[in-house]
Amino acid sequence: MLKSKKRWKHHEHWPHPPWAPGSHDHGFPRWPRARYRRGRFLFFRFAGIFGFIVLLVLGGMAALAFMLTRLFGGDGQMAALVWIGGCGLSLALPLLAGALALWAFRDIATPLADVMAAADAVAEGDLSVRVQVPTHGPREFGRLAESFNHMTGELECADQRRRNLTADVAHELRTPLHIIQGNLEGILDDVYEPTEEHIGATLDETRTLARLVDDLRTLSLAEAGQLPLVWEPVDVTELLADVGTSFSGQAEAAGIDLRIEPALSLPNGAGGDPSSMTITADVGRLDQVLGNLVANALRHTPSGGVITLRAEPVLSAVEGPIHEGIRIIVRDTGEGIPAEDLPYIFDRFWRGDRSRSHARGAGSGLGLAIAKQLVQAHGGRIGVESEPGQGTTFTIELPMGM
Repeated sequence: MLKSKKRWKHHEHWPHPPWAPGSHDHGFPRWPRARYRRGRFLFFRFAGIFGFIVLLVLGGMAALAFMLTRLFGGDGQMAALVWIGGCGLSLALPLLAGALALWAFRDIATPLADVMAAADAVAEGDLSVRVQVPTHGPREFGRLAESFNHMTGELECADQRRRNLTADVAHELRTPLHIIQGNLEGILDDVYEPTEEHIGATLDETRTLARLVDDLRTLSLAEAGQLPLVWEPVDVTELLADVGTSFSGQAEAAGIDLRIEPALSLPNGAGGDPSSMTITADVGRLDQVLGNLVANALRHTPSGGVITLRAEPVLSAVEGPIHEGIRIIVRDTGEGIPAEDLPYIFDRFWRGDRSRSHARGAGSGLGLAIAKQLVQAHGGRIGVESEPGQGTTFTIELPMGM
């Protein structure tokens, strides 16, 4: 069996060199050269604009001196004095213009050149590029650089997840396909007898493939917001009872106590209202979510352990108890989940067993990812708390209706 893929962890990408490693053009990194070209272009553009302004100022001062001399009837000496004053002012203005040009180049042109060159690198497929956040100048350019780095970081993570998904799907499909191929070839070559046992094993693998394809389809539809849901009133108490009945046989065979706890009593008699435990939802999808959670709990809870299901209203303290939704809790006393794995348990194909095997009836690794998407499709949220050796608690919060 292949070892499990390394989990992709989000991390800070800066500081990084401002070019993509391995991205070269004639022996030189492409992004610094593009950045230099962009900066030079912007510098000459700024210089041209300010130079044009200086020429206008010089011409204006000459025209002003001529007009003042004619207006006040001054002689050549007056014209010379006005001209000298205008030239002095004209010399000061270019210095001011030059200072403004340098400021604009350092605080405006350079950050813009960095972002433009990095955007070109991203357009060419380099998602590892980052820009340096300027420490001076307008704060807007700093926020622009931070937003750009965040965007490229998310794009890089998404691309890595896409690559991991491709590898995971290939791995999950390869194992049952090899078993089916081996069994059929063995029967054709008279290595295996076409007994019920061998045909049944082959049929089980085809069911595994069908379940994997169906899970992938459900997950993709849920993530795209296109999963059809049948909205109807659902009594959560009855839903938990049905789930408990469905898994009671497996729990009894494994020596596990599967308990359905009553809802907590509420103030002002709210707990006695039958509608307090009724929400508008798709009962089939909620049953699928709870089935995934209970199946996981059964796999990771040893004999003699306890699995508890409980539902309770979520209240608001504004002007007395107001029902905002329902909280469903699935708690087990199993082996627990290491703290370093908790951020990834809702990822596709994540499984606690590092060998990625299907031992102990392990599923495809999509159950928790599907559960999260189905809960979010209902406008709810799902969370998990766990401590190794103490057990795991999944909490689902659902609104009263969409």
